[in-house]
Parts: sequence; C-alpha cells; structure tokens
Amino acid sequence: MNSVNKTLYIPLYGKFFVSKKGLFINDKKAEEIWEKEGFLLKGKAKSKWLAYYMGIRSAVFDDWLKDQINNSLDAVVIQIGCGMDSRAIRAGNESYKWYDVDFFEVIEERKKYYTESVNYKMLAGDARDCKWLTNIKESKSAIVIMEGVSMYLNANEMKNLTDSLCSHFEHVSLLVNCYTSFAAKMSKRRNPVNEVGVTEVYGIDAPQEYQSENLVFKKEHTMIPQNYIDELKGFEKFIFAKLYAGGLSKKLYRLYEYIKK
Repeated sequence: MNSVNKTLYIPLYGKFFVSKKGLFINDKKAEEIWEKEGFLLKGKAKSKWLAYYMGIRSAVFDDWLKDQINNSLDAVVIQIGCGMDSRAIRAGNESYKWYDVDFFEVIEERKKYYTESVNYKMLAGDARDCKWLTNIKESKSAIVIMEGVSMYLNANEMKNLTDSLCSHFEHVSLLVNCYTSFAAKMSKRRNPVNEVGVTEVYGIDAPQEYQSENLVFKKEHTMIPQNYIDELKGFEKFIFAKLYAGGLSKKLYRLYEYIKK
C-alpha cells in the first residue's frame, strides 16, 4: 500500500482499542482484524489518547448516519475512504443500499474480511476522479460520509468530488471532518500520519471553501461531545478533555455538514 492507504491502520487501531475497553463504540470487526493481523504502528499513531479521539470521532459519525437513515428512507449510503471501517455493520440496518469506496489496494485488502451482498458493495476508486460513481445506479438520494479523508484532498479536488456527487444524485447529505490550515501546517512535524509516510495534507479556514455550485454548508457539528468524554474517568477524562476537546483542538479540527440545494 502507498502511504495514504496505510493511514487506515491508525483509525483501525483506535476502534480496536476502544471497543476492547467497552468505550464509545462496539466494533467486533475492528477487534477481529487487528488481532489477526497485528499491523505495525509506533509512536503517536498508537497513543491511547489518539485512540480515544478516533473512537469518539467514529461514534459521532455513526450517530449522524443513523439519524440520516431514519429520515431518508430512500437514500443510499456512500462511505468514501472506508479503509477497514465496519460502519455498515455498526449501523445495524442491512436493508439499506450501501457502498464502501476506497483505493483498489485497500478494497482488495478489505475483501479478506468483508463480504458483499445484494445491498452491500465495495467499490475501488479514487475520490479525486469519481469514475466509481458510474457503478452506482441509484440517483435519487445519497447520504455521504467522509471520515478522515478530506485532509488528503485539496480544495479543488473536494469541489470536483462534491460537483460529481451533485450531478449524480438529486439530493445529497454529506458529513466531513477536516483540518484547519493551522493543523495542516502543524502536521508537517507532529501528525501521527507522518509515521506511515504521509508528508502532505490540506486544511481549510471556512466551511464555504468546500462548497460547490450545488452543495452548500448546512451546519457545524461538535467533534467531541461531552457525553462521550464522560465515558472516561478520572485523570484520563481530565487529560483527554484538555488535549482533544479544549481550545487547541478547535484550532485543529472541524466537522461540517453539507447539503445539496
């Protein structure tokens, strides 16, 4: 795998770690994959604080998705940059048409652990060219998740992606987390993704930078809600709240929702 593909090991470890501890999410698939493969991570990439952050981030995306599913009965779900994520299982709704999308090498690895069905498909493709959209026949409504992906795309690549989604679907709801420009600059020295070879990431300073002709910013979501912080106890709760939910984190990370006009 190339360096960007290898970043999938970081959230996979995080979900394995918190699931084993009974925190935030129940992810038996992450536990299964990690325990079987034992991918090599070191340094900050294997920090328990980062694992807590990854677990809460995934829980927040899960919560948003379940709410969208309940209110969009005719929509398909598309997860761009799925990595080894088991959100299709965690969502607990097998009646939904679901597409997990990632690079060819990632999908080939993923097929060792996941099985396609009538409603669940894995598509090999690059978020920057969107040719994979031709494999999706549905065109009415899409719920799109991009967790841990936007920082590897520049603003023009993101706009090309949102334009393509809006051209294909009559209605689009998108949730995406992103770096700020400050975070992107800081990442050159202190980001755990550096430890798997990534040297260039991107950030934005306003949600409107990801808007396209048809897709508009709807609202900002809380990245680290208090109810998940409260699952931690004592010293860990105090430190995590300072590291990942305090003023510094707000200078680094954002979680934005967009919708097609």
